[in-house]
Amino acid sequence: MLVSQILSGKGGGKVITATPDMLISEAAAILAERRIGGLVVSTDGSSIEGILSERDIVRSLAARGATCLEDKVADLMTRNPVCCSREDTSDQVLLRMTEGRFRHMPVVEDGKLAGIVTIGDVVSARLSQLSMEKDALEGMIMGR
Repeated sequence: MLVSQILSGKGGGKVITATPDMLISEAAAILAERRIGGLVVSTDGSSIEGILSERDIVRSLAARGATCLEDKVADLMTRNPVCCSREDTSDQVLLRMTEGRFRHMPVVEDGKLAGIVTIGDVVSARLSQLSMEKDALEGMIMGR
């Protein structure tokens, strides 16, 4: 399955972003309100300057306490995040996420932000694909 198919299944909504100068407390509020685990960091909504995840915030809270909530997103974000394209396969994306131990991957098209896929999106798509393959094989075996 291709990333483009996964994005189509998500409904093609706009990617929720944070700006580098946003406070961590503001970014955390967006994560909680939207019930998402990561934000692409972008000044203009199309460039990718970094990514901020719940894990980044939790690690900083554990190390420094609540004072980190007054830091800027740029202080905690992961710069130069691993990205994929619409033409990448779910297996390629899953492998990169597993090797890099991260759960959110921006999708880039012509150098601009085109979407985001999560490990949950990729696993769900892969399970759906396996189910369809199983049904097709059962149909062939049963002569349907």
